Amino acid sequence: MTRDATRLLEDALRLDADERAQIAEELLASLDEVEDKVESAWAAEIARRAADARMSAASEDEDWRSALAEVRREVLKI
Repeated sequence: MTRDATRLLEDALRLDADERAQIAEELLASLDEVEDKVESAWAAEIARRAADARMSAASEDEDWRSALAEVRREVLKI
């Protein structure tokens, strides 16, 4: 923690309980805003990756039955 943050914390700890609770509430709310932005960014990234996968895999898709048969042959020796 920086010196400024340490001083701020020390000052905040001298406040009465109600004032500390209000500060804590505001600080926690500010973290929720950051979390919402992160969730939105991840949702966009997931959508982008899914679209990329659909586009690139369309021509490379192997039928699941063929893949299963290959696994059986190689791994299960069936």
